[in-house]
Amino acid sequence: MVQRLSFGLSRELWLVEIGIFLNYLGYGAVLPFEVIYLHDGRGFSLGVAGLVIALITGVAVATSPLAGPLIDRYGARATAVGAGVALAAGYAGLAIAHTPMQAFAAAALAGAGNGGLSPSQSTLVTALAHSDVRHRATAVSRVAGNAGIAIGGALGGLVAAYGLTGYVVLYLVNALTYLLYVFVLVAVVRDSARPERTRTRGGAGVTGGYRRVARDRAFMHLAFTNVAIIAVGWGVFTWLVPPYAKDQIGISAQLIGLLLLANAATVAVAQVPIARFAEGRRRVVMMAAAASIFAGACLLVIAAGARTDTSYAALLAASIAVGIGECFHTTVLTPLVAELAPAGLLGRYMAAIGLSWSAGLALAPMLGTQVLSLSPTVTFLCAAAVAAMAAIAALMLEPRLPEASRLTPCPRRVEAPAPAEPG
Repeated sequence: MVQRLSFGLSRELWLVEIGIFLNYLGYGAVLPFEVIYLHDGRGFSLGVAGLVIALITGVAVATSPLAGPLIDRYGARATAVGAGVALAAGYAGLAIAHTPMQAFAAAALAGAGNGGLSPSQSTLVTALAHSDVRHRATAVSRVAGNAGIAIGGALGGLVAAYGLTGYVVLYLVNALTYLLYVFVLVAVVRDSARPERTRTRGGAGVTGGYRRVARDRAFMHLAFTNVAIIAVGWGVFTWLVPPYAKDQIGISAQLIGLLLLANAATVAVAQVPIARFAEGRRRVVMMAAAASIFAGACLLVIAAGARTDTSYAALLAASIAVGIGECFHTTVLTPLVAELAPAGLLGRYMAAIGLSWSAGLALAPMLGTQVLSLSPTVTFLCAAAVAAMAAIAALMLEPRLPEASRLTPCPRRVEAPAPAEPG
């Protein structure tokens, strides 16, 4: 019973997962109101407000590769602590920003923290979990993040009703949740030797940095496949489906919001069972299944525009299908990256796969919106074709993978899995 309740994860890792939930709870509370706060609360123009929020993402993308060497040298915990403090300072600064320049400075600080937190958190979770249960740890992290964002968004709406004071409170609470996460990391996660002291089985330390990453053909194949999968499964359904549903089909904003809720709820409910389902199965098949589901969901979106009487049902089915596809993909992605990474380069590998994720998210709105304005049908047919090609690419990856990394492992029946040294 203890093993069943713990899901094979250590107490240390469960406490980190609770910290991740708190982290996303605060972020979810401010996420829907970032532009509204700066525009309505502080009086910035919509253009300036949008640039402030875009700066957070832009700086995060630019600093994420820099986080990799820091993780490998100083450890995932130390990097995550620094990133959390930067995020807390950045969002506290946004709470008290009265001018655009103050807001830009705070946004840059928050973006730098965000760029460091994502790869360091992924590295930390994989390092704390035994290799047999990394897919489970990743699944729990996804559930914690989605639940935090969903609950935070609901609570944030209640607080935001109080106007400027409510917005300021939300930003300060978000800063506080980052500090609580930092406290969890400092108090719970054990310190250890720096990762660069780790030796390979031959006794030599791993060198080469990102050049070593770029020469890893299996990883680069995985990264480029991930760009395509993320562009369709996350990018298309986040930025292209909502305007299409509103402008072309006439779906109300409230019903569009319910589509997003259905997607998040699907992930929260299905992620852990799918992680169990993946055990003993080929990882590339799980990835190909995810891409195939995304392709089918794109066809459902096209069908939604063809028949108005069933349009919303088709969009709802597509949103739920995408949530299931997300679970299939994320169950295998991070654990596979962890197994491909040589000792001492895990941080760089996590930062690189994070960059491929950001590239996919950027490509969907950048290219997709241009085609959407010309022909929605062509847009989603192209997206379906990209997803189908990604499914084929995923299957072609298997011969390049080490044989020991091809299957999601079945966890050994142990009472307390010994975590790896996180750094």
